[in-house]
Amino acid sequence: MKYLAYLFLGLLQACFIQAAVAEEAPGNNSEIPTLEHDFVNAINKFTKEQIIAQFGEPAKADDVKVKTTGKTVASIWQYHFINTAADGSYYETTELDFIDDKVVMVAFMNNDGAEGAENGQQYQIPNQ
Repeated sequence: MKYLAYLFLGLLQACFIQAAVAEEAPGNNSEIPTLEHDFVNAINKFTKEQIIAQFGEPAKADDVKVKTTGKTVASIWQYHFINTAADGSYYETTELDFIDDKVVMVAFMNNDGAEGAENGQQYQIPNQ
């Protein structure tokens, strides 16, 4: 009887763990919310392919690649007019920063996100 109770509890726990994992990883038909707070809370659960499926290709995309292998390790994507503030107004630009294929940072901007060389900060890496 004791082993039957352990078996039942083990099965019950497995069901709860499976349900929690299912909620954490959205399916292919899950929609990415566009309201700013919901977007920030959910976007890191979606793959690049799922993001492109909903919003299309980004208006601007920059990749950081390893020089020797050519592997993309980070990306910066910009979309225009996809997210709304709490008052319903649209942000002109949403920037998604990826490391590998995971969104690690989101920035909402009330401009087109374009920066000229004269506006950007330049850094030099010292020689070793």
